[in-house]
Amino acid sequence: MALPSANEAPTLDTPDGFHADPKEPERLARLLVRVRRHLHRNPEIGLREFKTSRFIREVLETHGLNVVGPLAETGLYVDIKGYHPGPMVAYRADIDALPIQDQKQVPYASRTRGVAHLCGHDAHTALAIGVAVFLENHRDQLHGTVRVFFQPNEEGIPSGAPLMIRDGVLEGVSAVMASHVDPTIEAGRYGLMKGAVTASVDRFRIRVNAGSTGHSARPHQATDPIWIATQIMSDMYQMLGRISDPRKPAVIAICRMQAGEAYNVIPEEAEFGGTFRCTDNADREVFKSRIEQTAKYVGEGHGARVDVDFDLGSPPVVNDGSMVDVLRDVIVEEHGPDAVFNIPVPSMGAEDFAHYLTHIPGMLLRVGTCGSPETAYVLHDSRFDIEERVLAPTAVLISQALARLLRSL
Repeated sequence: MALPSANEAPTLDTPDGFHADPKEPERLARLLVRVRRHLHRNPEIGLREFKTSRFIREVLETHGLNVVGPLAETGLYVDIKGYHPGPMVAYRADIDALPIQDQKQVPYASRTRGVAHLCGHDAHTALAIGVAVFLENHRDQLHGTVRVFFQPNEEGIPSGAPLMIRDGVLEGVSAVMASHVDPTIEAGRYGLMKGAVTASVDRFRIRVNAGSTGHSARPHQATDPIWIATQIMSDMYQMLGRISDPRKPAVIAICRMQAGEAYNVIPEEAEFGGTFRCTDNADREVFKSRIEQTAKYVGEGHGARVDVDFDLGSPPVVNDGSMVDVLRDVIVEEHGPDAVFNIPVPSMGAEDFAHYLTHIPGMLLRVGTCGSPETAYVLHDSRFDIEERVLAPTAVLISQALARLLRSL
């Protein structure tokens, strides 16, 4: 689908009755680009987003919105109350950055060494501000209330979503939406999928302790924790499709290992860790239990003590089918059928937006942001960037979908 050029304004007339003045699209586009670039230049790590939170508050208050917070240290929300009675739905954005060096040569590159918005949370925040500002200007068309909230620490484990839930962000909310930029989808298209759209993510650490060191010339006289660790790793990699249904995607990845320093000393301890990911939430406990059992069985069988620790992360994001249908209708009506990208398989990446969906129905929308080679780098790449012209049309599209959702509940 072709995006409007920089000099063209997207139409905001919708079946739900949103009629904008001719200059509103241009004003919204300028605002969201400024917001996104400010955030991109000034990224902050999860639960330390104090300047980010202040900036979000200032922008929202400047546009006449009453900001509530902080929640979960740096989280915020605004309620846009329609002129007509109805339920409450919510839209969530994440505000934290990644501990990665930005290597783009652009004027808005990160000014903070070793920290950058390379997962698009700056764009997510700009979109949410756009939704809040646009809906505030069209409250006469809302049948109910839209809560737009800004969540810290999506990237961390434990993450920010449970903290926001703890602090009451879902109180009174009937359904929730979020979006995620996607550089694998053409700018101007939107990815939809019913059911599981991302995987869960849980971390594990396994420590194999032999009780003493040994000489590399006489391994038969020692307990070798590295050799034992490799046996555990081999068994773990063979679990896929054996302890879980092979028709349900799952993955185990061992990503780090630490052991001795000397070349001729069998170390006393070896440690390794990684993640396991499942698209079926029930499989998480299966993998967790079997990893622990296998590690201890193999280790103790060879005379070592084995300790296993887990950091439980997010469950899978499971999109509500009826909400996907609402989004599909709005996308087709506003931008045509070619603007819909039917996601063929779930992502094995994780999104802590999933925590909200264990409480209420919801869905995650994929926003295509690839418009050139410069915006084709994958998420978390040090050169990641987005096609900024998608921001204003997407904020309007999400606003339309939220208004339609209020009418459907």
